[in-house]
Amino acid sequence: MTRRFHTAPALATSAFVCLLAIGCRSEPVPPSVEFTTIPKADAGGPGGLAPVEGRVTGARPTQRIVLFARSDQGWWVQPFRSRPFTEIAADSTWKSAIHLGQEYAALLVDADYRPPATAETLPELGGGIVAVVRAPGTGKFVAPAPKTISFSGYDWLVRQLPNDRHGMNDYDARNVWVDSAGHLHLLLTERDGRWTSADVRLTRSLGYGTYSFDVRDTSQLDPSAAFSMYTFDPLGSDQNFRELTVDVSHWGDPGTMNGQFVVQPETVPANVFRFAIPGGLITFSFRWEPGRVSFKAHRGSETSRGGPVVAERLFSARVPTAGAERPQLTLLYDRSAARPPSKAVEVVVEKFTFLP
Repeated sequence: MTRRFHTAPALATSAFVCLLAIGCRSEPVPPSVEFTTIPKADAGGPGGLAPVEGRVTGARPTQRIVLFARSDQGWWVQPFRSRPFTEIAADSTWKSAIHLGQEYAALLVDADYRPPATAETLPELGGGIVAVVRAPGTGKFVAPAPKTISFSGYDWLVRQLPNDRHGMNDYDARNVWVDSAGHLHLLLTERDGRWTSADVRLTRSLGYGTYSFDVRDTSQLDPSAAFSMYTFDPLGSDQNFRELTVDVSHWGDPGTMNGQFVVQPETVPANVFRFAIPGGLITFSFRWEPGRVSFKAHRGSETSRGGPVVAERLFSARVPTAGAERPQLTLLYDRSAARPPSKAVEVVVEKFTFLP
């Protein structure tokens, strides 16, 4: 008797079942994040908030969302520096509020990721970031063409978009000009029923050195106006934006002294020195060195260094290191004042000098 073994069909069936099992095995879903609601495109700034929503795929339970909005000065974490995280719901969706900007980004991050408050470029994958999506704002937004002026041998960019320095303020390029003598004029005035301010910032950073401003009489500046000469780095939040400031303002109260030297943050009393500014041309200056900054105000122009000293102060604590800051000049309406200026306000800066 011949015994036959039908092993081949059995092996074939087994192989087929094995291949079927392999084909049906669920592969890991790569993590991703997407927007489902995108706010409109806007100039950017700290104005109103808009809703933003999205969903994630393949996220772990401990992961979260970090949102950013981009303005002309970089990426800003949302909705606030103090609240940089958005939680993911059980159905894998997320929702939050966000300040308006030209572009938006959502990052899926691990639980131990700590985002920067501001950044010149958007953070990339790695280092706790597992997925990134970015999208332009909806609708049409056309930023005004950049305007620069030449003053004291430097090029300055004229602000034309709103900001929230001392309250929300609008800016108009017509409020800035240089006269035939080379003097810079800044104007705070009402246009079409709204107050518009003036602001210029240098197109490059200068770093450590002496910054000096020759300013015509500001002793009678309207109590609701504020004029500031300062350094500022919009992306330097870890260094209090590298802001060293000379302010000329009564901050809405005519009874207060109208000058102050400040190393930010000004919420620290030791960081502020107030003084009275007399009439006439005053030179305001500060010498910035590693670990210290020395402020001074004296009568007369920068060339008349022997003029009587009005005020001086040395700060050696909480002084920022040099970075990407730029000198800036701003004349604005202090929105904390009880009433607007009684009439248009003009400040004339005759000269700016810098010595390394």
